[in-house]
Amino acid sequence: MTEHEKKITEAVEKVLPAVVSITITKEVKDITKDLPLDFFRLPHYQEFLEHEIEHAPKDDKGRIKVGGGSGFFVSRDGLILTNRHVVIDKHAAYSILAPGDKNYEAAVLARDPINDVAILKIKGKVSEVPFINTGATKNLKLGQSVIAVGNALGEFQNTVSTGVISGLSRFISAAADVMGHQERLRGLIQTDAAINPGNSGGPLVNLDGEAVGINVAVVFGAQNIGFAIPIERAKKDLEEIQKFGRIRRPFLGVRYLLLNKFLKERFGLPIDHGALVINEGIPGDLAVVPQSPADKAGLKEFDVITHCDGKEISDKETLEELLSQREIGDAVELKVFRQGKELPIKLKLEEHQKV
Repeated sequence: MTEHEKKITEAVEKVLPAVVSITITKEVKDITKDLPLDFFRLPHYQEFLEHEIEHAPKDDKGRIKVGGGSGFFVSRDGLILTNRHVVIDKHAAYSILAPGDKNYEAAVLARDPINDVAILKIKGKVSEVPFINTGATKNLKLGQSVIAVGNALGEFQNTVSTGVISGLSRFISAAADVMGHQERLRGLIQTDAAINPGNSGGPLVNLDGEAVGINVAVVFGAQNIGFAIPIERAKKDLEEIQKFGRIRRPFLGVRYLLLNKFLKERFGLPIDHGALVINEGIPGDLAVVPQSPADKAGLKEFDVITHCDGKEISDKETLEELLSQREIGDAVELKVFRQGKELPIKLKLEEHQKV
């Protein structure tokens, strides 16, 4: 065995006890609620549904298994990191299978909609569990060896693949859920270590056995192209959870539509970039949230926010992404296009509140 192979095997032995499988289950009544109305117009839909439910895999509580993914312990008391898209269903139950056939029920503490990170916690009291230390991604270099660990295809536990860092600061659009909704992920680590759908949420580790990323996506139709979320994104979320019990987000308080050349021509707009402040067309929906920082600063519906702290807003660098890099209480300066004039607007970001 070469020295390099020895380092790999030692790192794998170090992290495997902390890598878990996440099983997603749902009650029958919740599954039927999620079915589209067109399904119930099909002939013999009742017989088909009963047959599928009868033969579907179930857990020991009779819940139907609807998916799976990977995760890993990052604290002795049972905090788990995974992808948001793995645990996106708020009506599902999530159980954890750890090495040694240890089973736990888990609760989702937080879902980060910007970075595709989620944090789970083992329910009830748990004795100390093995966990993976988090490393630093700022020191990663192209060609550096990394190891992807996970639960490949939701079936093959403790799947290990090796490779190198192929790229840094990558940008992709990826499927966020089974309905095909897309999410935009920035600043990703690209690796040629094999990442499969079931690996989502598993750790990408260095040869010291430290997590440097969370496996998130693979490019279908391409070979040896996988992506991971830099671990710093998750570390920030963990700090928020441990300190405040939730992931806090700086809040501006506007609904908006990103402009582009197509929309400019389609609606005869004067500019082709920026965030058009506009409601979503839902009854009672407001473009500017009352008493929000935007409202206090005088932003109005049909304003176009063109810049945030000097950076131009576009579909490549959205307002949401720019704000996610700021902290609660930060002062920001916007440039707003209103009725043919560009106006400077200053405001202070507040904590996001559900509205």
